[in-house]
Formats: sequence, C-alpha cells, structure tokens
Amino acid sequence: MAEWSWVAYTALEVLIAVACCLGNMLVVCAVCVGIRDSLREPTFCFLVSLAVADLLVGVAAVPLAVLLDGWVNLTPDLCLLLSCVVLVLTQASVLSLLAIAVDRYLRLHTPLRYKAVATQKRTCLAVSVCWILSCLLGFTPLLGWHNYSTQASDSTNTSSSSFISPPCTFLSVISLPFMVYFNFLGCVMAPLLVMTLLYARIFWRLQGRLKDSSPQAQASLLRERRLACSLALVLILFAGCWIPLHLMNCLLLFHGPQAVTQGTLYTGRWQAFLVLTVCSWLFLCLKIYLYSSSIFSMNTSLTVTNPNFPGILLSHANSAVNPVVYAYRIPKIQQAYSQTWSRFLMRLNCCHGDKQVCRSLAGHQANQTETCGSGGKATP
Repeated sequence: MAEWSWVAYTALEVLIAVACCLGNMLVVCAVCVGIRDSLREPTFCFLVSLAVADLLVGVAAVPLAVLLDGWVNLTPDLCLLLSCVVLVLTQASVLSLLAIAVDRYLRLHTPLRYKAVATQKRTCLAVSVCWILSCLLGFTPLLGWHNYSTQASDSTNTSSSSFISPPCTFLSVISLPFMVYFNFLGCVMAPLLVMTLLYARIFWRLQGRLKDSSPQAQASLLRERRLACSLALVLILFAGCWIPLHLMNCLLLFHGPQAVTQGTLYTGRWQAFLVLTVCSWLFLCLKIYLYSSSIFSMNTSLTVTNPNFPGILLSHANSAVNPVVYAYRIPKIQQAYSQTWSRFLMRLNCCHGDKQVCRSLAGHQANQTETCGSGGKATP
C-alpha cells in the first residue's frame, strides 16, 4: 500500500472514530438522561445497546483496524484475540438490531400482552443475552478456526532466540472460510433476512390497521409507522455498509487477492451497486453449493496487506451515521438531544455567570424534562 494512500486511510479512520465516539456518547447521554424513564421502554434500551456497540467501534475497532494492517509485531495468539474484538462488536450490532425488530413486532402483534411480556427485567436480560452471544460468536476463532497454525508450527522449528513475532494482520489469523460461511452467512445474513421478514410483517399489519382504524387511533398508528420506518432505515444502512465488505471477503476466498481492487465494488455507481449486492448474494449461494467440498481443503492463509480498505471504511462509517439518523427521524431523541445540549451549555455558562441565574435556568430545564417525560408514553 502506497504511503500516501495509507495516510489518507488513517486520516479517514481517525475522523470516523471521533464521529463515532462523540455521536454515540451523545445518544447514550440523551437517552439515559434526557428522556425520563426511557430505559423502561425496550426499544430505547436496545437502541442504547446499539449505541454502545457503535461507541466501542470508535474506541476499539477503528484503532485496531489501523494497527492490524501489519504495522505492529504481535504473537499470533494476541493478534487473533484483538482481531476477534472487531467481530464481537459487529455481532453486538446485529443482535441489537434483531432485538429491536422483535420488540416492534411484538408491540404491534400482541398489544394487549406486550407490557406483560416486555418487562424491564426481561429487556435487561435480552440485552445481556445479545452481548453474551456476541462474545461467543465473535471469539469462535479462538477455539481453533483460525489461520496461524502453520505459522506456529514453522516458528517452533526456529530457535527461540532468533524468533521474531510476525506482523499482525487481520487476514493472517482470521480464516476466510470462517468469515464467509460462519460470520457472513450465519451471523450476519441470517439475522438480516429474519429482520427483513419482521419489518415486512410490521408494515403490512400497520397498513391494514390504518385502513380500518378511526381517526383517533390513526395518529398513534402513524407514530408507530414513523418509528418503524426510522428503525428500518437503520437496518438498511447497516446492511448497505457491511455487505460490501463481506462480498469482498467472498471474492478473496473464491478468486484470490487479485480479484479485489478499489474499483471492484466502489465505482461511484450506487444504483448498480445495489443490483450487484443482490446478484452477488444469489451467485454466492450457488458458488457455496458447487465448491463447498473443495474450499475447506484450501490453504487460505494470507499474509498480504488487507485489500478491503474501502469496505472497512464504509463499515466503520455506519457507526457514525446512526446518531444522525436518530436525530432526524426519532422525535423523542431529537428532544433529548436539545435538552442534553441545553444542560451542557447551561453548566458551561454557570462556570462564568451568576448563581441565581443558574438556579432559575436549572428549574426551567427540570420542568421541560418533566413535561417531555410525562407525554407520549403510549408510543416510544
């Protein structure tokens, strides 16, 4: 990789990391502080879980992506462990999105039993299960499905005094069959297909109820549909940002590094890209059926620099985009954003202003928070 291109890639990753950290910290603070009793509502609890995963992308995944490009020499075990952290955060985002879709489906299809089923205790349990499953699925390569067994055996043949840890890269320790068959098809595409079916059922049911409901009930159903559209948009953005990277991994597995260039999937023609995504998925299923017997016998250890830099940038950018979607599409989070900024500015002014003015502003802010929290509890 040319020096100038690596500098540009690193600069973009730094900007994305800063945006991830600031935006998702604002989401967590806004939901936990700005919206009164919001964590009692399962949807917002799962949104906080998704925001935490996106925040950790900026804190951990982006720095690791830069380091795991052969710029540090680590032992294979440590390199594999750090590489698995990225997989854990990706899986946490997928499972949080799945939990949101299941929550909206239950709210619409079982409205009478919803409050009894979706209690705060069960919601916290669901969030814990999502993160535990994410760790189990993300750390699966540590159980033996990795690439460095040949490297480890070669290193044992050399003297311990002359052994130097090899450069750590993601593809040198993570198996491409694992990334394609297990991570992409099993842990990403399968939940995405389930979520697509759930949102299709949600919108179908909402459309039918809107036609048969009274004008008073239509207002609540319209709010429900707006929130469902916003959450579906988050899902679409996730799929659009992560599927290209996985398709590049498929090209690497089936055709080798020479098949992945910067112009393979990123030609600036996004309409053609959407068609290519669907066609590539169908083509991939056919390839798996035809070549599954021979792929698992291939030696897929790659020591070259990761050629998927455009896909990596796009996948990381997804974590920075989500807070913007929340701000423009979800009214409660809009109000929480404004309240959080107002509190921050008020405290900043109090450091240099009159204490009596600060107390009056604090009382006014508390009244605003109480008014916002008491209204609109029927629909998040």
